[in-house]
Amino acid sequence: MANTADDAHHHSPLISNRFLFIATSAIAALALLSLAVHVFGRSFGQELALAGHSDSTASFTAAIGQDQLQLEANTIRFEDQRRDGESERIDLYLLWPEMTGYSKDLRRRFDDIASTDSLIFLQLSQSTMSRDMSGRVEPIYSLLFGGSPQNGPAGLTLHKFRRGTGYDNETLLTADLPDGTRYAVRCILPADPSLATSGDCQRDIHVGKDLTVLYRFSSLMLKDWLAIDTAIRGHIEARIKAPPLAPSHKMQRDPARNDSL
Repeated sequence: MANTADDAHHHSPLISNRFLFIATSAIAALALLSLAVHVFGRSFGQELALAGHSDSTASFTAAIGQDQLQLEANTIRFEDQRRDGESERIDLYLLWPEMTGYSKDLRRRFDDIASTDSLIFLQLSQSTMSRDMSGRVEPIYSLLFGGSPQNGPAGLTLHKFRRGTGYDNETLLTADLPDGTRYAVRCILPADPSLATSGDCQRDIHVGKDLTVLYRFSSLMLKDWLAIDTAIRGHIEARIKAPPLAPSHKMQRDPARNDSL
């Protein structure tokens, strides 16, 4: 009996079928996990690299108030605003002077917080005031000025606000335009240009039927104030969709009718 037991022990497999099954299952599970990590990691890595940006040039049709606009995805700042339909507001960003949206090749200019003079930030919304910033100079802002006008940067006239008016530390810069209208922009001018931010200055204009375009840019870009204003107005106007033409109601001529009678 002892020999029989010893023979059974010596002839039994070193690795059991159960162990092989468990080991094979574990290896398969690890392989699937590795594949999932690779796929998810690649996808997550791409999303992380975009950091909320989109490099898609596909366009969306957005309705804001009485205006419809065709806007490219890579110019829209926030993911939840990249959709068709009605919106209360849409935030855009554009490279200056290219007036283009995000692209992988130019991502550093969007992500580098030290670069303050490359981007213009826009906010589109339905107009709530009958006058834009230029139209508010005489009836509102001029009543809040303190002291005499001064020469400002880039040929602009600088107006300081009185303390306690709600515009502390801000200035209003104005200029008379060739067409007889007035340019106006509010800025917090830094004591040192190195302290400038990407949103030192802001201006709002009316475009389309009922659209307010509020845009912000760095005070370092004031040298281009007229070109920026012209480019922004043209950019938005070019993306406002014209309403469909009304159906024609021209009377069709009856061939049996004798018009000579």
